[in-house]
Amino acid sequence: MLPFLFFITCFTLIVCPAIAAPCPDWSAEHAQARVGALQQSIDSWDDSYHRLGRSLVADELYDQTRARLDHWRACFDLKAPDTSLRTAGGKVPHPIAHTGLDKLKDAEAVRVWLQGKDDVWVQPKVDGVAVSLIYRQGHLHQAISRGDGVRGQDWTWAVRKIASIPQRLRQPVDLLVQGELYWRLDDHVQASRGSLNARGTIAGLMMRSSLSLQDGIYMGLFIWDWPEGPPTLPERMARLGELGFTGTLDYTQPVRTLADAKRWRDHWYRSPLPFASDGIVLRQSRRPPADRWQARPPFWSVAWKYPHAQALAEVRQVRFKIGRTGRITPVLELEPIRLDDRRIRRVSVSSLQHWEAMDIRPGDQVAISLAGLTIPRLDSVVLRNVERLPLEVPTPADYHWLSCWQPTPGCEDQFLARLAWLSGKHGLALPHVGPGTWKKLLAAGRLDGLLDWLTLDAAELANIGGFGELSSARLLASLRSARQRPFQQWLKALGLPPTGEARLDGPWQALAERNTEQWQAEAGIGPERAAQLSAFFRDPQVLALTDVLRTAGVDGF
Repeated sequence: MLPFLFFITCFTLIVCPAIAAPCPDWSAEHAQARVGALQQSIDSWDDSYHRLGRSLVADELYDQTRARLDHWRACFDLKAPDTSLRTAGGKVPHPIAHTGLDKLKDAEAVRVWLQGKDDVWVQPKVDGVAVSLIYRQGHLHQAISRGDGVRGQDWTWAVRKIASIPQRLRQPVDLLVQGELYWRLDDHVQASRGSLNARGTIAGLMMRSSLSLQDGIYMGLFIWDWPEGPPTLPERMARLGELGFTGTLDYTQPVRTLADAKRWRDHWYRSPLPFASDGIVLRQSRRPPADRWQARPPFWSVAWKYPHAQALAEVRQVRFKIGRTGRITPVLELEPIRLDDRRIRRVSVSSLQHWEAMDIRPGDQVAISLAGLTIPRLDSVVLRNVERLPLEVPTPADYHWLSCWQPTPGCEDQFLARLAWLSGKHGLALPHVGPGTWKKLLAAGRLDGLLDWLTLDAAELANIGGFGELSSARLLASLRSARQRPFQQWLKALGLPPTGEARLDGPWQALAERNTEQWQAEAGIGPERAAQLSAFFRDPQVLALTDVLRTAGVDGF
């Protein structure tokens, strides 16, 4: 559920994405440093949450980070006691321990867990903070925070101000129930809205020294167990409803097969609910007597969380991609991760300025999500590598509209981007010619300039690996067809800056004679674009290309 609510230890069935990864190739000294730094960060998160009620990182990122720490410790045999709840305990002992939950990693793990079990029920895994409520003769006597499962804080003063919690039961009975305090949400759909920090809101309010009646109105209670209640779960839920605990029975459904569990998981994930939830909980109806419960995950109940909205990824390398116009886009090469059934190996940082502000280096741990459910998106830096590795960062002044017409050192990316544009749909639209084609020709040493391919023949192509007889014939036919493309199409293929509604009738010389003022007089062209156009038609590298096209007999040059 949350670091506040249970122990997180990496068992076989727990969600541990890093487990599938191989062990890092580190020295013992470096491993000690990385593990120590990661442990220190997690300790800081735990302390902030348990002492101050502030969550510094999303729950799913916390879970994945702790799983990564366990993986590294196992790789280098660096054992250590679990300290996740070291500052969570309080002064008030729980009459009955809070057990917590293990988490199943996937549908197959759920199927295995269900084998041999009968009378299993499912509930939403409400995203809140756990509490014990104790009643004496039907009157609320005490409320205790989950704490470390053995001892917690006295929350009686706050719980008395929460309207949804019965202060007096309908019958004068003694009982103890365990449940979840949650922040009320209207028609909340978890799949589209996430948790909205609802659990953090509750945790923060409960850590205050006072709670207003207004805050209490927006808090709800979800009872998930009555340790000393009737022997079966349906009986317990029905009896609790009679006593005045409403809101749980409707979210308790029988499960006989994996298909049932999947159906309810998907239903609650995509349906409006009055609370945030981060998965489902599967419970056996009957369990051991309450006096045998311990503050650790039991065998009779488990969680199956919803798909991650964010995944934790380690940065392997930072590359700087130079586009056709000279724009520098940092790209993070990642240790492969899986998010919503997509395998993600890289993510863009969008701009050099953004990367500089984030200062991402190899070894950093970053949060990745999916924009529009398909495109990997960098959200934040979760943890920084203790070793800040130096990087060779391109100088922005070296790359612009008129740079890199040849594949000189440092220009390979922009040169290839120019070629991809030239043959693509925005340029000459050459069939059977793509970025892979240009990379092969460049690797073979056949491209020293942007238009060297115009003179490529069958004999030369036969000596270049990667081209079969059929593909070579198609390629040559496509490249030769370029000579018949219209003048305006060639202008765009060469990288002419956008011209708004300007007339481009040609020939080349007529356009080249226009000065900046004349370009600016054209519709849709401002001062900056006019200067770019004027510079383009006067650039020596561009003029050299027009000579090549004139010799090749391309119309307009």
